[in-house]
Amino acid sequence: MLKEFAPQLSAELMPQMYARQLTLRAGVRQLLESIPASRYPEILAYAKTKAIRPGLVELLDFLENRGVPFIVVSGGLRGMVETTLTQANLRSRVAAIYAVDLDTSAEFFQVHSEFEEGTEMVSKVQVMAQHPAEEQIAIGDSVTDLNMALYAPVVFARDRLIHYLDEHNKSYLSWNDFFDVREALEKRWQER
Repeated sequence: MLKEFAPQLSAELMPQMYARQLTLRAGVRQLLESIPASRYPEILAYAKTKAIRPGLVELLDFLENRGVPFIVVSGGLRGMVETTLTQANLRSRVAAIYAVDLDTSAEFFQVHSEFEEGTEMVSKVQVMAQHPAEEQIAIGDSVTDLNMALYAPVVFARDRLIHYLDEHNKSYLSWNDFFDVREALEKRWQER
């Protein structure tokens, strides 16, 4: 979305964020606050065009059958996350959503996050602490998921996140879609 709605600034800042030369907190704030608030309806329309990765329904079925809540912790915009989940008729199946909130009452977006901390707009580790569990599981794919993945005992990683975790010698399970996550969890939990 940032590349779509702030292309020039994204081209400049995103490589710095991926290289961890610029914090997510500073870069995401700068990018979002460069976008006119009047474009918010376009952003939500853009979110409606994004498909959810295959297997999420089956993963949710699996987790619900075991009484395990599914919580979305995103470095993205709450409105986009909710729009995408609602579009797929899955919003009611998610126990909680934590993401970046926007104030659209000024000329440009104003960014707010209840869990802004350190290098992150949404400190996923801080959110995880709000939901103690016997076993916390992180599912991620990029730099926005790194701190959470380093913290969580069980991590499903793909794309850029794999490279960051390799640099930190942190173990993870590779995944391509949510079918992979469900299958691995089913096997893991059967072994107990």
